[in-house]
Amino acid sequence: MKKMRAPATLRGRLALLALATTAIWVALLTAVFNVELGAHLRQQSDDLVRTRAQAVAATVEAQPDGRIVVREPTDDTALDVGIWIYQGTTAIERPSASSALQDRADHLAGNGETFTDTSEPHAFRMYALPVMTGDHQVGTVVASVNLDAYRSSARSALAGSIGLGVLLLGGIYLVTRTVVGRALRPVGQMSAQASEWSEHGTTQRFGAEGHLAELAGLAGNLDELLDRQAALLRHEQQLTAELSHELRTPLARITAETDWLTTRPRDAADQRTSHEAIATAAAQMRRICETLLSEARTRSAQVPGRCAVDDVARALARRSAEEHPDAPPVTVAGDGATAGISDALMERILTPLLDNARRYAVRRITVESERRPGGVQVTIADDGCGVPETMGKAVFEAGRRAHPGDGHDGAGLGLPLARRLARAAGGDITLAHSSEGARFVVLLPAG
Repeated sequence: MKKMRAPATLRGRLALLALATTAIWVALLTAVFNVELGAHLRQQSDDLVRTRAQAVAATVEAQPDGRIVVREPTDDTALDVGIWIYQGTTAIERPSASSALQDRADHLAGNGETFTDTSEPHAFRMYALPVMTGDHQVGTVVASVNLDAYRSSARSALAGSIGLGVLLLGGIYLVTRTVVGRALRPVGQMSAQASEWSEHGTTQRFGAEGHLAELAGLAGNLDELLDRQAALLRHEQQLTAELSHELRTPLARITAETDWLTTRPRDAADQRTSHEAIATAAAQMRRICETLLSEARTRSAQVPGRCAVDDVARALARRSAEEHPDAPPVTVAGDGATAGISDALMERILTPLLDNARRYAVRRITVESERRPGGVQVTIADDGCGVPETMGKAVFEAGRRAHPGDGHDGAGLGLPLARRLARAAGGDITLAHSSEGARFVVLLPAG
C-alpha cells in the first residue's frame, strides 16, 4: 500500500491544512448540532405524549369504590390516536394498534408514571399516567406517539448537515488555494526578479518601501543576498585585475629575455645572466600567485569587502580628534548601514573628504550614513566657506584646489583619489548643493 504523499507546493499544503482544520470543526459542530436536535425532538415527543395523556386523564373520573368512569369528550377521536385507559390492569378503552404495541401498553398499566420506547419497525414513544384516588392508583392512562416523523426529521437534518459540511469544505479548500496562491504570487515574482537581477548583475534592488510587512522583510533579505553576491563578484573581478597587473611585469621580463636569447648566439656569461633573470622573474610570478591565491582562500569563508560605515567613520573621527585637537569635532550619525567594500578601502575614501572638511570647517563636521535601495549613502558636510560655484565638478580634477591661497599644504589630489577609489568599488562621489559649507555625497554598493 502506497503512503499518501503531501502536496509538493506550499499553496497545496496550506490549503490541505486549512481543509483538515475546518473538517475537524465541521465534524464537531455537526455532531453537536445533531445531538442537540435529537434531544430537542425527544423533548417534543415527550411533551406531546404527556399532553395527550393529561387531556384524556381529565375525562376520567375515579369512583370511591375504585371504578373508573370515562366521560365522553367532545372530540372522541382522542381514543383513536393511541390512548389506552385501564382500570387496574384491565383495559376499558383500547385504540386500534398492533399486538406488540398493545402488549407494551398492558405492561405499563399499574406501574406508575413512566416513559418507554418500542423497537418495532414503526417506533412509538409511550407514556403512562396514573389515575389516583387518594394515595392509591386505581387506573392508568397510556398515550403513544409515532416517532417516525421525528426520526425522519433527525435523519434529514443529519444528511443535510453532512452535505452542507462537504460543500463547505470544498468551498473552503478552493478559496484557500486561491487566496494563498494570490498571497504567494508576489513572493514568486520577487524570486523571479531576484534571479534575473543576479543573472545580469544589475544594481537594482527591491527596497522596503511599497511592500507589506512580511514582503518587506523578504525584500530586505533578497537585497542583502544580491548585495553579497555583487560583493563576491567585485572581489573576484578585483582579484583577477590584481593578478593580471602583478604578473604583467615578470611575464614581460621573461618574454624579453627569451627574445634576446633567441635573436643571436650568446656567450656563456650572457646566457647565464639571462637564465638567472628568467628564473628570478618566474620565482616572482610564483610568489605573486601564492600571495594572491592565499589571500583569496583566507577570505573565502566570509563575504569579502564588507564594513560597517558608522564604525569606520567613528574610528576616523577619534583619530582626527587625537591628531588635530584644535580642529572642529566630527559628528557621526547613521542607521548601521553596511557597505560592500573593505574597512581599509572605506577609510581611504573617507580620509581625503574628512581632511578637506577639517581644513575649511569653522565649528562642525558631520558624517551621516543611511541605507538606500541597492547601496549606502554617506554624506560629509562642513560649515566652512564651501566650494565656489565657478569650481563645480572641477574640484575632482587632479591638482585643482578651490582655494589655492588658503594657506593649507594640500596638493589637490585627495578628492580625485577618493572619487577614483569610490568608482573602482562600484560607487561614486558627488558635490551636493549646500547653503552653508561643502557637502560631498558618497554612494557605495551595499554589503
